[in-house]
Amino acid sequence: MSTVIHKIKHEFMKVLPPTIFFFIILHIVVLIRALMIKGSGVELPVSASVLIASLVLGKCVLIADMLPFINRFPDKPLIWNVTWKTCMYALVALIVHYLERLYDYWKEAPGFMNANSLLWSSINWPRFWAVQILLITLIFMYCVIAELTRVIGRDRLKVMFTGPLPPVQH
Repeated sequence: MSTVIHKIKHEFMKVLPPTIFFFIILHIVVLIRALMIKGSGVELPVSASVLIASLVLGKCVLIADMLPFINRFPDKPLIWNVTWKTCMYALVALIVHYLERLYDYWKEAPGFMNANSLLWSSINWPRFWAVQILLITLIFMYCVIAELTRVIGRDRLKVMFTGPLPPVQH
């Protein structure tokens, strides 16, 4: 039983950093979207749905990191893996963002194709791409941090970022 609890704790600790990162990031995206559509009558996700999305994204990142093709350039300069992973994660973000918009239209349209046509004809493309650019930038930041952590090590990066811990006094 101890092994199962240890494995659960290990998996939880692995999923925690990307989940917290995406929880904060998705709230920033929701805030920016709210500011862009203020007064349009469009409802935005609440914190509970952002939490669920961040949990899903956190787990997706861990699953993607286990795929053999995601870490394609481990021996090249970090920019290779950062760029590759940013592209892969951004592609997923683009698909999810589009499907999220499609779902909103599907509630109003009689079918999938009609919803897709309605979406294509009425979406605010500049706003859509503005959110995508923001997501790509934030995903890039995540990938830089993740790659630095992979190469330098979590503990060393933590000390470099926050400084050494003060000595424990008894």
